[in-house]
Amino acid sequence: MLTITQALHDQIVAHAREDHPDEACGVVAGPVGSGRPERFIPMLNAARSPTFYEFDSQDLLKLYREMDDRDEEPVVIYHSHTATEAYPSRTDITYANEPGAHYVLVSTADTDGAGDFQFRSFRIVEGEVTEEEVRVVDAY
Repeated sequence: MLTITQALHDQIVAHAREDHPDEACGVVAGPVGSGRPERFIPMLNAARSPTFYEFDSQDLLKLYREMDDRDEEPVVIYHSHTATEAYPSRTDITYANEPGAHYVLVSTADTDGAGDFQFRSFRIVEGEVTEEEVRVVDAY
């Protein structure tokens, strides 16, 4: 289960809406081993595409060095889908290389009649996708 604060949830959704019609992407870092998302880090979609996201390799290297210096790890890796449901694509599954991370997808399309976004979380390990419950809390 992903437990995330309302503030972080809202920041991820706002980033997805802001970058629409392109896919948004980013990371929420947390203390190593805690499993607790704390620090919101929006990233630039280097692909600048409505159907694909890609972290800039230099930005990603800088981010990992920074997290290492702060004793952090990527707890949440998020991106948006602009025209499809919030479910990992084959490409998303292929690029998922953090087995301990929660992969959050936000859809900025109304694909289920429930409103203009979906917020879902998945674990992706060795190509296996498992959806998990998301619990939004005021604070940890």
